[in-house]
Parts: sequence; C-alpha cells; structure tokens
Amino acid sequence: MWLTDFLNLFFPNLCQACGRSLIKSENIICLECLYKLPKTNFHLHENNPISRIFWGRADIQAATSFLFFNKGGHVQKLIHELKYKGNTETGKYLGEQFGRDLYDSELFGNIDIIIPVPLHKKRLHSRGFNQSEVICNGMSISMKKPINTNCLQRLEHTDTQTKKARYTRWENVVGKFGIVDSAELEGKNLLLVDDVLTTGATLESCAQVLLEIPDVKVSVATLAYAQV
Repeated sequence: MWLTDFLNLFFPNLCQACGRSLIKSENIICLECLYKLPKTNFHLHENNPISRIFWGRADIQAATSFLFFNKGGHVQKLIHELKYKGNTETGKYLGEQFGRDLYDSELFGNIDIIIPVPLHKKRLHSRGFNQSEVICNGMSISMKKPINTNCLQRLEHTDTQTKKARYTRWENVVGKFGIVDSAELEGKNLLLVDDVLTTGATLESCAQVLLEIPDVKVSVATLAYAQV
C-alpha cells in the first residue's frame, strides 16, 4: 500500500480521458468520464446507422460501434493513447467494457470467434502491436469467446486510410485481404472487430473474404464510429 502511494508521487495514475488523478477504486478512466462516455447503444437495435452502412455491400448479420467519435473529444484522446502512444491497457480496458454490452445483446449473443482486422506485417513491425487485436483481447474477457488472429491476413501493405475519400478508401483495401487455413472458421459465427469505423471500406473488404468460407456468418463491431 505504502509503495503504491510512494510511486504515485512520481508516476501519478491519471485518467486517460481527462487527465485527473485516479482514486484507488478507479482504473484507466475515472468514474465520471466512464459514466459520460458517448455510447451509441447500437447493439440494442438491429436497424442502426452502422448496419445500414453495409447494406448492399456485404451480407452482415449485425453491426455496431461502442462509442461516438468526435474530433477533440475524450474518445479521440483515448484512441490516440492506444494507437499512437502504445497505451495498450487503455485499448484492452475499453474492449472489455464494450464486450460487456455485447455479451448481453441478443444480436451478438451467438458469436463463436472474435477476429481483429489484421495489420500488414510491415506496419505491425513498426507499430509493435495491432490496436484491433488489443481491443479484442478485452472483448474476449467479457464475452468469454476466443480470438483468432491467424486465418484472416492482410496480403499487401497499404497507405493509411486517414483523410482518404470514401471511394479511395475502398480502392485502397479491396483485394488486400486473404484467408489462410479456413477450417477453424467453417460454420462459425464470426465477430469482425476494428478500432474506428468511418466509411466501412476496410471492414467490407475483410467481411467479403470471410464470407467465402463455407457456412460462416459475419457480424461487425468497432470501438468507435466517426460520422462522415
């Protein structure tokens, strides 16, 4: 106890959203910020803005995002902490919170396997981790479902999708994903997970490849939704 208090003098435990000091009962995000997270609650509604993004594009069973992404807001800061500062504990924590909602959702209660959108090995090497896989690690805990990171692979390195237009995003990722040894996924209900959804181009490309596996069903979930 005294050692923790001593270390906090030099390495204070701060809320990753607002920056204030956390009390002993808080973890990663203070209770006030946790309460104020802009949840979409799309997991409660089959016909929601995320599912409509994929209409006519991919045969998705269900789709949702956990939080609304607003420029300059707390959600952007939290994702920045994960993606660009390597704060994987933040991503895992948010994934666990997300998974709790999905675990109780009728739309996502039949999931068998969680699959993160993969990074190309070149980007994975430079970043050191896959942010979508980190989120899945948290979701796996609360949903009590396994993660598969081997079957879906990114075949080609592509430029970042940031600031690209809708069609350019699709063109940048179409045909860039493939399946390696699909036997483990056959006949399963898959949950495809990414960090932020904007146009849905990357998820669409991944889903179309997964849907080529015999008897699979694919649902989609992202940590945040950036409205365009």
